[in-house]
Amino acid sequence: MSYKTSLIKVAIKLTPNIMIIWVANIILKGIAELTDFNFDIETRKVHVKTMLYGETEAIDVWIDGFGIISDEQSHHFIIQQAQSNKPWLNNILAHFVGKAWKIPALPQFASHIALVAELFKVESLESENN
Repeated sequence: MSYKTSLIKVAIKLTPNIMIIWVANIILKGIAELTDFNFDIETRKVHVKTMLYGETEAIDVWIDGFGIISDEQSHHFIIQQAQSNKPWLNNILAHFVGKAWKIPALPQFASHIALVAELFKVESLESENN
């Protein structure tokens, strides 16, 4: 792992969840309110709880295991497991889980995607992708 990647991991770990919730709620104003957020970069687990405006019950989403699979020519994003407290959302998530989704190669982001790919590199999933 490079020095840059290690530094980014530390920054992610030190970023308070309340700050992420605050920024997300500014962006989502009028659409939804993020009420809980937990991201563990080491175990690759995410939990998000949000209230969509006009709804009476919160939506919880848990993602367990995600990463980027890279080869010489491309990068793919994969989610190992995901679930929600809403059956309709579980049906949508089922279409994404276990599939390697190609990350578009945009020249202006080439150096950034290489760094993100190193940060979220998943070696154990490469055999599943082939």
